[in-house]
Amino acid sequence: MILGLTVLAIGVSLFRALRFMKPISRWIGSPEKRENPVLATAAWETAVGVPTEVAIREMIWPVIFVAIPGVVASIIVFDFNPFSAIPLMAGSLIAIAYGGVLHYFGMESGMRPVLKDINRQHAPWARSDIQVLPLRVKLMVSLPLINVITGLTAAALSGSGGGGASLGVDVLIAIGVAVAVSLVLTFMLAGSVLRPINDIEEGIEAVRAGRFGVTVPVTTPDEIGNLSAAFNQMSKGLAERERIRAAFGTYLDRNVAEHILSADPDAGGVDLDVSLLFCDVRNFTAFAATSDARQVVASLNRLFEAVVPIVASHGGHVNKFIGDGLLAVFGAPEPHADHAERAVRCAIAMAQRVNHGGSDLLSVGIGVNSGQVVAGSIGGAGRLDYSVIGDAVNVASRVEKATRDLDDEILITEETRRQVGQAIELSGRGLITVRGKPDPVRVWAPVVETAERHLPANTTVG
Repeated sequence: MILGLTVLAIGVSLFRALRFMKPISRWIGSPEKRENPVLATAAWETAVGVPTEVAIREMIWPVIFVAIPGVVASIIVFDFNPFSAIPLMAGSLIAIAYGGVLHYFGMESGMRPVLKDINRQHAPWARSDIQVLPLRVKLMVSLPLINVITGLTAAALSGSGGGGASLGVDVLIAIGVAVAVSLVLTFMLAGSVLRPINDIEEGIEAVRAGRFGVTVPVTTPDEIGNLSAAFNQMSKGLAERERIRAAFGTYLDRNVAEHILSADPDAGGVDLDVSLLFCDVRNFTAFAATSDARQVVASLNRLFEAVVPIVASHGGHVNKFIGDGLLAVFGAPEPHADHAERAVRCAIAMAQRVNHGGSDLLSVGIGVNSGQVVAGSIGGAGRLDYSVIGDAVNVASRVEKATRDLDDEILITEETRRQVGQAIELSGRGLITVRGKPDPVRVWAPVVETAERHLPANTTVG
């Protein structure tokens, strides 16, 4: 009878397990599993949950179909004392629990090839909300259970008879001795394994929070100690990489730096429609001739500290510093449909801040042009520079130089005006001759709002 009930319990558990593992079967049998992350996610979540779902939660069926009927039948058939049901049920539950633990680790080992196959085809998951047995619980349950099973087996083999009462005493003594002997050792083993792992987990959380360079103590020379040392080496490498990234972002616009780090540096340039802003210091030659070199550098640094954030706030990036000026690009590497308006509004904000900001910053002239350029990494022999090349760049430079002849702070080309439309107030400045261009270029001057223009009508200046 017990054998038949055991087969029934196994059949019920197997039927439920096969239903639970259907997502794994679908993933294995799917011809498109390499291109279906949803299917892979379902299979992965099922595979990691199989040990808990099948081995642990399905233990209720052996209890219902085998343990309870078996204990009742044993008392009736062998005419045991009814109180013998307590040790008999305890022994049965321990045996079922031992079988569940064996099934848990067996299924965990059996699912490992499936999980490795999924991870080879899809990015590994960083974290999961699936409920599984923590490592501490595995240690605290499995190790004492081994000793309890050993004690029960020894009690059964060495028992001298005496009926149900003797069996009950043997079982209880075996359980008590096994638990007492194994509990202290289990706690010590769990602490020895889990403390270094907890240190590594805290270190990983620190790295995830951006605190690169954190280290964890290496307290043992075993495999876990080697894991801690490997984490420290990885953390040191991440800190070094972050320092390089920070320095890279200092010498390049951050958006350009991210683009270079994420793109293929050997890839050819791409044709883009962008707007270009040239900014240059007026009368810089005379200023440099009559000033100390340190004063000149300090003045330029103050100027660039004021205008670079303005460029970034309008969605552009400083492509390069050219002596006492700079070239800013709008529309590359990050595309903007309104790059022309962004560039003109940036030029107005720069003129307001530098020329009318009431500070000791140098005065600047600004030219803006829109057109097609080739954007990409330019260079050779291991040295590259992200740049924009094209006639539109040269025209923007020439237009900036024309601000001195027309006595305007900002000049923009007809192409930029066409793309801006009616969004910004502009004044026509006619045609100018641009070196290298066969036809003259029509330019426009945006209206720069100054503090004086916003004063009430009855206010006197001076």
